[in-house]
Amino acid sequence: MENKLTHEASAFINFRDYKFQDSRSHGFRWVDVKYLRLPAESVVDRELLAALIGHEQFRDDYAGGGVLLEGSRHGPYWLRLVTPDVYEAVSREKGAHILWEWANQFGDVPAELEADLQQEVFDRLSAADHIYYLSGLGDEAIHDWGRVHDCFHEFVLIDRSAGRITLLVAADD
Repeated sequence: MENKLTHEASAFINFRDYKFQDSRSHGFRWVDVKYLRLPAESVVDRELLAALIGHEQFRDDYAGGGVLLEGSRHGPYWLRLVTPDVYEAVSREKGAHILWEWANQFGDVPAELEADLQQEVFDRLSAADHIYYLSGLGDEAIHDWGRVHDCFHEFVLIDRSAGRITLLVAADD
């Protein structure tokens, strides 16, 4: 199944690229979005999560190294410990609440950033048939330098009508 997901595009929103009222309010936050095309045949969500975890685009430590084909890390976690079972199905409302709370943790974001977040993050969240949130990993899953991320929020959005699975990571370092 791994080779049936095709990487389409990526988007990256760096909060430092926007003018905040207080110049420190960007908080070194960013959002990384990876879009992958779903396979033509019908596949259950658990198999899609497994295929995503097995995809090369998932091998990203989100700490500047980018995608490493032989990588053993995913964000702050050891890749081998990320399985479909550690993803929790969440509602659109819960996903939006988590992301807006994170985005506005140092005060409201600038209007231009809010518009970009709406387009790349929240519109996609609203369109998703199913939303999964990476949770359930304890401290033992954090790799040797994984604590470089102060916050790490990961969502997988499955939008069957668009034929797309979206890996959305919102973090700060």
